Amino acid sequence: MVFGQVVIGPPGSGKTTYCNGMSQFLSLLGRKVAVVNLDPANDALSYECAINIEDLIKLSDVMAEHSLGPNGGLVYCMDYLEKNIDWLEGKLKPLIEDHYLLFDFPGQVELFFLHSNARSVINKLIKKLNLRLTAVHLIDAHLCCDPGKYVSALLLSLSTMLHLELPHINVLSKIDLIENYGNLAFNLDFYTDVQDLSYLQHHLEQDPRSAKYRKLTKELCDVIDDFGLVNFSTLDIQDKESVGNLVKLIDKSNGYIFSSIDSSAVEFSKIAAAPLDWDYYRTAAVQEKYMKDDEFVQQTSRMQ
Repeated sequence: MVFGQVVIGPPGSGKTTYCNGMSQFLSLLGRKVAVVNLDPANDALSYECAINIEDLIKLSDVMAEHSLGPNGGLVYCMDYLEKNIDWLEGKLKPLIEDHYLLFDFPGQVELFFLHSNARSVINKLIKKLNLRLTAVHLIDAHLCCDPGKYVSALLLSLSTMLHLELPHINVLSKIDLIENYGNLAFNLDFYTDVQDLSYLQHHLEQDPRSAKYRKLTKELCDVIDDFGLVNFSTLDIQDKESVGNLVKLIDKSNGYIFSSIDSSAVEFSKIAAAPLDWDYYRTAAVQEKYMKDDEFVQQTSRMQ
């Protein structure tokens, strides 16, 4: 049985940086890691990939030959990959004996909640190669600073979870840069736990652009609340503790923590029931590390 991650997220959310940092971290843990680049638009890789989709198809060639834009070209590339899935399976078979897999997917979000190509590719690999994969969905943490963008990120996360039907972890990436774009309206745990979204209504109504969509925004927030599926972990890819906490969560979601155990059902149950240690206190520690509290900001402004 082979374990791995499906790394997805909008452009600029840090997928390539994540794959580079995660592969280095897992290697330090003693795991043999193979990174699979399935983004034909990613021509500046910061990591050494074991498999590169550009050996099969290139986005630039597709755009030139079929007169397509970047979005249409990426959809074409995913469709081509699905039809030539045997190529990818052949490349993966030598690796599945002893490697942990990281799949770096394109940043075009439509591929993961509108089109079926990417999901079909993932499902075929799972069935034919007996893979245990977790979807790691990266969202840039600075979106929390804008209530409208935060609600959009929630909708994207929810629709992607429902479409992919994989063990799924949503991650606020670049948490170390979160305050570069402004202060949060609430404590960090409000955003990671996706608490009562009605509290965002007041802040949304302050923006004249979104005030006239008040009813629509309320209905969308109600949908998110009714499903109750979305929450977030946080990540600073340059911080070992932050990456380690996320790895623990991923290992539990895809079953990697059970892979080296040959014991009774009681032992498995003990591990499955063990706490994840992701609670208010850990979120508070992240906030204390990366965010200045209001009192500190006020004191600093007085000094200036």
